[in-house]
Amino acid sequence: MIRPFAASLAAVLIAAAGIAFVVLGPQRPTARAVAIIGPAAAEESGAPIYYQDPDGKPSYSLVPRKMPDGRDYRAVPAAADVSFDDHQATAPATATAGGSGERKIKYYRNPMGLPDTSPTPKKDSMGMDYIPVYEGDDSDDGSIKLSPGKIQRTGVKSEPAAMRVVRTAVTAPGTIALDERRISVVAMRAESFILKVADVTTGSHVVKGQPLMEVYSPSVSSAAAEYLTTITSKTTSGDVQYGRGSRQRLMNLDVPDAAISAIEKSRTVPTSIGWTSPRDGIVLERNAIEGMRVEPGGVLFRIADHSMVWALIDVAERDLGMIAKGQPVTVKARSFPGREFKGKVQVIYPEINKETRTARVRVELQNPDLILLHDMYVDAQIDTGSGEAVLAVPESAVMDTGSRQAVFVDKGQGRLEPREVKLGHRGGGFVEVRHGLAEGDAVVVSANFLIDAESNLKAALKGFAEGAQQ
Repeated sequence: MIRPFAASLAAVLIAAAGIAFVVLGPQRPTARAVAIIGPAAAEESGAPIYYQDPDGKPSYSLVPRKMPDGRDYRAVPAAADVSFDDHQATAPATATAGGSGERKIKYYRNPMGLPDTSPTPKKDSMGMDYIPVYEGDDSDDGSIKLSPGKIQRTGVKSEPAAMRVVRTAVTAPGTIALDERRISVVAMRAESFILKVADVTTGSHVVKGQPLMEVYSPSVSSAAAEYLTTITSKTTSGDVQYGRGSRQRLMNLDVPDAAISAIEKSRTVPTSIGWTSPRDGIVLERNAIEGMRVEPGGVLFRIADHSMVWALIDVAERDLGMIAKGQPVTVKARSFPGREFKGKVQVIYPEINKETRTARVRVELQNPDLILLHDMYVDAQIDTGSGEAVLAVPESAVMDTGSRQAVFVDKGQGRLEPREVKLGHRGGGFVEVRHGLAEGDAVVVSANFLIDAESNLKAALKGFAEGAQQ
């Protein structure tokens, strides 16, 4: 039943179309009227031609659409639409009319952006009309003018230059080194023999006064006997100078104070002297072996204090001019993510590594947990900011060609002026402007490359147009 009914309905529609064709005939005005009525009716009725983001962002849709928060896209009727190039919608005949309120066309440019202009209307090889360029669209001051539609659709945004504190941080790698002032060696100053070595090995942590070994030295025994004779003799015991000289001889042989005190208390000459650690620290080197003979100056132990260490930071040569003594430094060890160590720049070494083109900076760090080890890799961040507010703009506002830096200054009413600037420190997403801008000047912070392309194109077309007129 459905198919016969559909067939009958199609036949009726075809017959009606045939009757209309016979009565009216194949008249072109009918088709033309349909083409004109469509947009006019849409404009009069306010029917939307597309839908736009309700916040005005450059986001569009051909069908109704909703935002993630549930809001509807805004319907844009034909009358409210703004073209990218407003002058394209104006017919050349109307634009060149002698009306007082209309602008004058200076020349016509190639619609494909080629460097080709014409003083009169013409078409290109593809049949496209050349685009008119009006007076005022290309000013002599180098500024360019964008239509409101192009500014809205390309997402051009401006922000005023303001006084800000620019925090510039120099990041560089480094290594942990021992504090040269906190390293001690245990060595004999006279010929000696090691009788016994304590249970201390390389890497062991020792404290000041902890026994390291027992040593027999003929020179130490002779000095101890002389000192004991001096302090026990009835003749010289009362003379402080005699006892002071004999005790000084033991001290010159680097006998520990504990051993000298033991001699004074026991009133006997010991066969061996116990040698102790001179400081708290880590044993870096142990050369003492039981029974060995030691020559004067022979290093038996080397002990380093790790409670304070150095961070030797390799700063790139280009950043060296921003580094100064006393600047705060934050050091992070790769072995302990999330842990930070604070310090200050103490020394800037007066030399450049010719292979890496870096300068070495020394930072002193507290190491209470003894987790920072010798030769450990670290990453340092040096705060080079002065803390004073300077004129700054967002980094996105700067167009950097390598040899020149420029910004687009928003002069209002869609007019943008390119202006060369001199820059200073960078940091926190902002860059210091030392010359070229004043506080409050609005600069473009987005779509800069699109504007730059537009200005370059117009500058080229302007040059061709001036050449053709000459």
